[in-house]
Amino acid sequence: MIKIVMAGLSAVALAHAPAQAQSGQCAPRDRVVERLADAYGETRHSMGLGANNMVVEVFASDTSGSWTITVTGSDGITCLVASGQAFEATADTAAKPGKGA
Repeated sequence: MIKIVMAGLSAVALAHAPAQAQSGQCAPRDRVVERLADAYGETRHSMGLGANNMVVEVFASDTSGSWTITVTGSDGITCLVASGQAFEATADTAAKPGKGA
């Protein structure tokens, strides 16, 4: 399931990255991570490698429940893909091999 979600997010990120770069939603990764921590109390909860070696990360605050999904390219520029509220970490069991995993 996680692989499907990460693949979908990568596709969305690739489609929207150029538009976000023009609208000011992108910056060097260290600045984005610092801003998410300072302004929203968010830390990285998960990550994966998407299409074209783009790193997809989910940041969230255990206190406020805010969350942000980012995509970082090989150039070190991170773009915001989505954000919201009511983040909840889950401990789903892994899919069995051969069952769509």
